[in-house]
Amino acid sequence: MSLNITREVADMKRLTTGELKDKYENVCGCPPRSHNRDWLVKKIIWRMQAIEEGGLPERARRRALEMADDADLRKRPPRSFTQQVESADDTTVAPDPGRDRRLPPAGTVLVRIYKRQTITVTVNQDDFNFNGKRYETLSAIANEVTGSHVNGFAFFKLNPKKGGTK
Repeated sequence: MSLNITREVADMKRLTTGELKDKYENVCGCPPRSHNRDWLVKKIIWRMQAIEEGGLPERARRRALEMADDADLRKRPPRSFTQQVESADDTTVAPDPGRDRRLPPAGTVLVRIYKRQTITVTVNQDDFNFNGKRYETLSAIANEVTGSHVNGFAFFKLNPKKGGTK
């Protein structure tokens, strides 16, 4: 019997989430970790293809396990690692829960080159210094520099990375 992926996906699109979870358990042999319909369909189809075509050769499995042992799989540091911040005088202080997590600690100097001009901003506890003036937000500084509305976190590249590398 040859697996018709298009037909199988169309059939699964008509199933309820509960039925998809049951099908996942039947095909994969364990309960699903997710209730997301698209994820369930993808994993069921992947497993059905692996069963039909024999899956990975044993040599490839061994190599993948060797690589996984050497890889640092954590994408984010543990919470305990980020709970403490080193200040400039080498004392450890707890982060301010009301402060935006994207902001670096007070005293940090942000540098951005924009149209051959070096923009230097000093981060304070509650505001920012730029060209000797105090600003409430990074967006206000970005607007001053560019002349148009710009998100300050995006302008100074303080937003977390989204989906891949550039």
